Amino acid sequence: MELLTVKIEKPETVNVILGQSHFIKTVEDIHEALVSAVPGIEFGLAFCEASGPALVRFSGTSDDMIDLAKANAIALSAGHCFLVFLENAFPINVLSNIKSVPEVCRIFCASANEVEVILVETEQGRGILGVVDGEKSKGIESDEDIADRYALLRKFGYKLD
Repeated sequence: MELLTVKIEKPETVNVILGQSHFIKTVEDIHEALVSAVPGIEFGLAFCEASGPALVRFSGTSDDMIDLAKANAIALSAGHCFLVFLENAFPINVLSNIKSVPEVCRIFCASANEVEVILVETEQGRGILGVVDGEKSKGIESDEDIADRYALLRKFGYKLD
């Protein structure tokens, strides 16, 4: 058994969702969940098949995001994991739809941060143990930080005054 980490490669402004599923039908079902959640969404989706031909299956609405998804999926090569890269939407806009897909077992992370995936590799294959999502905490928020957080959420339209 070997432990390793793989960094998710993506532009700073792109969000990624990393999850685990259990069936090849995942690709089409997550695609449908995404396009029904956000009209005009631009995304790339890749799924690591865990048996048979064990291919990276993919779909999406943006060639750039599809290329990111395929490249990162093959770098992970962990059975039954999937990656969604979002260009003009946030995970909060689509997570409920993705979680409602019957094949989806779990979501490891949804983030625009730098993400490292912690993998285990055995003779059988690879599995995801967890993720490192972003940086180590630097302290406790101050009153000014709280005001900034409130303002940011209202700027994005997630909260009203």
